[in-house]
Amino acid sequence: MELAEINQLIADDMTAVNHCIQDRLSSEVALINQIGHHIVNSGGKRLRPVLHLLGARALGYTGSQHIELATLIEFIHTATLLHDDVVDASEMRRGQDTANNLWGNEASVLVGDFLYSRAFQMMVTIDNMRVMEILADATNTIAEGEVQQLLNVHDPDTTEERYFQVIHNKTAKLFESATQLAAILCQQDEKTEQAMAQYGIHLGAAFQLVDDCLDYSSSSDEIGKNVGDDLAEGKPTLPLIYAMSVGNPEQVAGIRSAIENGGRDTIDVVLETIKATGAIEYTAKAAQTEADKAIACLAGIPDSDYKQAMLSLAKFSVDRTY
Repeated sequence: MELAEINQLIADDMTAVNHCIQDRLSSEVALINQIGHHIVNSGGKRLRPVLHLLGARALGYTGSQHIELATLIEFIHTATLLHDDVVDASEMRRGQDTANNLWGNEASVLVGDFLYSRAFQMMVTIDNMRVMEILADATNTIAEGEVQQLLNVHDPDTTEERYFQVIHNKTAKLFESATQLAAILCQQDEKTEQAMAQYGIHLGAAFQLVDDCLDYSSSSDEIGKNVGDDLAEGKPTLPLIYAMSVGNPEQVAGIRSAIENGGRDTIDVVLETIKATGAIEYTAKAAQTEADKAIACLAGIPDSDYKQAMLSLAKFSVDRTY
């Protein structure tokens, strides 16, 4: 199933989510409206709300609360992007200027805070303590992941274990929440709830691993941000960690220096080392393993077009070029 078919499958639900986003973004403060609309409407894949909608439909949900949940999940994600871009001093996201590049760091952080708090207002209206628990824990875990990543920046001794801990906390956690909440909304048993949660975790990890590959193997136009952004920020992602584990002393020294100092001055040398050591292939294989695990998690879910769409997203996560 292609992405266009998946989007068509949940077109009505996504239309409702988009209307809900526009409604809930509304504020009497004009700058909040400007920045909020800029990033929410900037052409992202909306994977997390899509996953929640597909999961709910796959489990037979017929109510309307999945629209509110999908919306607030997207708000939490958007808030993390606003804060991420400030921390990383990013200038481009999704092929356009970041909010901090247009309006400044202060405004971006504060509007991110607005989106977090708006999401929690929406949680209260859903009036389900289990939903509140999952999303409160997820938001806290994501914040921990952000701090863990910050500690890894400019540290060439970062291990694979520490790297995977960051991507599970920072990226995969909200994927997990999106799919787990679908099961909770449908009042599924513990086995189904955990299967849906694990699907989200593995899918989120696969997406992040591929993102880290694309940072060294794609073009700026394709990925919507500057190639080598991770290197410029001194982030030791898996391609760099693996290349250092198998490279010769000269190659290792070059990558260590690049991580410690940041910037793009040595990106050509780093790219040569990544290619020579097979680091992209290694990272892609790790992503495929995560995608395969995600697919396996859905074995007990009744077959439907919605389940097939979730399986297709797992395949898309590793086949994509953006």
